[in-house]
Amino acid sequence: MKTGLTFGIVLLAFLWYLSFSATRLDRLHHRVETSWANLDGLLQRRAAVALELAHSTFADPASSLLLTAAAYQARAASIKDRSFAESGLSGALSLLQNELALETNPAEKALLAELAELTAKIRVAIAIHVDAVTSTRSVRAKLIFKFFKLAGTAPLPMTYDFEDDAL
Repeated sequence: MKTGLTFGIVLLAFLWYLSFSATRLDRLHHRVETSWANLDGLLQRRAAVALELAHSTFADPASSLLLTAAAYQARAASIKDRSFAESGLSGALSLLQNELALETNPAEKALLAELAELTAKIRVAIAIHVDAVTSTRSVRAKLIFKFFKLAGTAPLPMTYDFEDDAL
């Protein structure tokens, strides 16, 4: 009788552990989704500011065309092409950085200040997203999560190449 009770307690404790682990993994996946949504919003805003800069009076027509194309590509890119598009926008913005720094128009200076603020926020958002992905992947790599399929059908979270770019 005592072994049955002990076995029952151990079984309940193990089931509680599995439930707790699955809930923890679900929270980690939610953290990845939330961090990506935040990062995506900031990247979309950066593309919008780049478009505003491209349509301002600071740039010559060739620079304006380059920045416009890169910004539209970044805004419309599918998840598969996102890394390439965001890297292209970062490259276009860095090419024009020296030209932008010489601008004296107050409206364009405000856009540059907003771009600098967005870049700082994007760096933080990338760090948070990479940390969330790393945490989730390390938990999912544990044997108990694999054996009991605690991740369900959730895809393995991933980072993107543009997150390594110098913004």
